[in-house]
Amino acid sequence: MSIAEAGVRGSAVAILMLLAFVHLRDARRSSSGRNRALFLLSAAGYTISSAPDFASLDTPFGFLLLVASLGLPALLWISAAAVFDDKFKPSWRRGLAWGSLVVLGLWSAFDHRPAAAMAYYALSLLFIGLAAWHALVGWRSDLSNEGRWLRAPITIAGTLYGATIIIADFVWPGATISAPFSFVNSIGLTIITFSYAMCGLRIALDSPSTARSGESMQSGLEARSDRISLAFEVQEPALSEALRELMDEERLYRQQGLSIGDLGTRLGVPEYRVRRLINRRLGYRNFTSFINGYRLAEAKRALADPLQAKVPILTIALDAGFQSLAPFNRAFKSETGMTPSDYRRRCLLRTNCEPH
Repeated sequence: MSIAEAGVRGSAVAILMLLAFVHLRDARRSSSGRNRALFLLSAAGYTISSAPDFASLDTPFGFLLLVASLGLPALLWISAAAVFDDKFKPSWRRGLAWGSLVVLGLWSAFDHRPAAAMAYYALSLLFIGLAAWHALVGWRSDLSNEGRWLRAPITIAGTLYGATIIIADFVWPGATISAPFSFVNSIGLTIITFSYAMCGLRIALDSPSTARSGESMQSGLEARSDRISLAFEVQEPALSEALRELMDEERLYRQQGLSIGDLGTRLGVPEYRVRRLINRRLGYRNFTSFINGYRLAEAKRALADPLQAKVPILTIALDAGFQSLAPFNRAFKSETGMTPSDYRRRCLLRTNCEPH
């Protein structure tokens, strides 16, 4: 390994370790912090173990690095789910998925069976595809600030890069750890790592806690920011009431394909104002959750109404704004802990039909 490549890989590892430490430090405040820290540590392990001279590291530490790197695709999927899925919960099944991938990778590495290698690469691509799916689903509906909104493109870029490396390693075994491809790989890893770090810095600078503690910033910028924030705070109650009327009285949530831009047009304000209102004032991070809250509330009222006992559940779902029965059933069970049929039965029997 050349000195230049060692320096590039060392820089990437240093940044990844620092980011992992930050996420572990803030794990109590962020539900996804621990998962991201594990992913970053695994990425650091891959950055080291994919170096050309890694095979000479025949030590317990080298084995740990290999295990960390083999589970990277699964941890990418878990980390993406924790960041982009508001209803994410830790599960032993996800840990089992990670363990299965590692076992397949070790089997492939030490037994050199083509079937094991093929299974490992296929499962890795599946996890990477799931990570990209989580990012794509959460991209447009994410209502949080611009820094957090940048996470999706970076995650998608990382999944595309990871898929490229996996496919290349499968088609040309050993190519990614041989010159000159290993040096190109190290540069790519550093670019992705640096982009992720800059995104994290942007999020930190945009966060309310940073804004409150940024007393050393230029006074002119502070004053301008305070005036803008004050203007928003003065206007937001009226804007919130107008949004409530659109939802409660006009039932705009029933509209198929309703977007934040549509709400902005109806309210006569820019889209970013609507994002800020729903996110900071109403407490929603995801636009889909905001809309589905109204749709599910209407559906629950209809299901509990004895006069609508014979109305098909599909009709109720479509009337509330859902496009089909399957997403309605998933959202309803996630919200209440029971199926729409069970909810209706309990309500009509006058037993407990409140969410668990």
